Amino acid sequence: MRSTTPLHLYPMPDDRVTAFSTTRHGGCGSGAYATLNCTPYVGDEPAVVRANQEQLCRQLGITPEKLVIPYQTHSCNILTIDEAFMHLSADARQAMLQDKDAVMTHIEGLCLCVSTADCIPILLYDATHRAVAAVHAGWRGTVARIVTAVLDAMHEAYGTRAADVHAIIGPGISLDAFEVGIEVYETFREATFDMEQIASWHAEKEKYHLDLPAANRLQLLAAGVPREQIHESSICTYTQHHDFFSARRMGIKSGRILNGIIMK
Repeated sequence: MRSTTPLHLYPMPDDRVTAFSTTRHGGCGSGAYATLNCTPYVGDEPAVVRANQEQLCRQLGITPEKLVIPYQTHSCNILTIDEAFMHLSADARQAMLQDKDAVMTHIEGLCLCVSTADCIPILLYDATHRAVAAVHAGWRGTVARIVTAVLDAMHEAYGTRAADVHAIIGPGISLDAFEVGIEVYETFREATFDMEQIASWHAEKEKYHLDLPAANRLQLLAAGVPREQIHESSICTYTQHHDFFSARRMGIKSGRILNGIIMK
């Protein structure tokens, strides 16, 4: 069944936290940005992005200043959003968000986000120590085990234990749709991923396909996150591009899904 609502909400262990992914419905964009692009650095009209952000924030019950949206570069760089960050000027905060692919905080009322359009978003919630993180995991971030690095950083900063973490694996490209070259396959193999679990060979095209959601699920499990505390959206952005942005389907100059998590 197709989604027609602006937000795809995820089940969480308590009502003190909200996790979501935006859809392509209910906003004011047009063309490849239609309709609810909230990401400001992908070529969309700034006024349209601001209007979409304001609409999103009204639904979440926060002001736009509470949205934390990093400028992602497929790195493994993690930014801790603390009280010192919140006291910086808007320009200084924006500068600190450059070249970051994960953000984490223990501050309530902030909406930590990552932008995706085929890459895998992972939202983490430590219900015991009250901390959250948003992670962008494309194939480069996945092979570099960014979600493992974020769990380690949360443990160091907040005392987070993997057993206390609830994880959302949001919309992203599926195994069936993610065709890769041999060099990408070999990069994962050399990084000691279990290729039988995350890859398949398509003889007709002589290409491998990779399962990025599975690769990130395996990292969460290896870190100690219980299987029953991992929720997978099972939404393929490539095949469900009418409801969710897909860069492979629509091109780089297109909108992005905003995946966010906020502690009330």
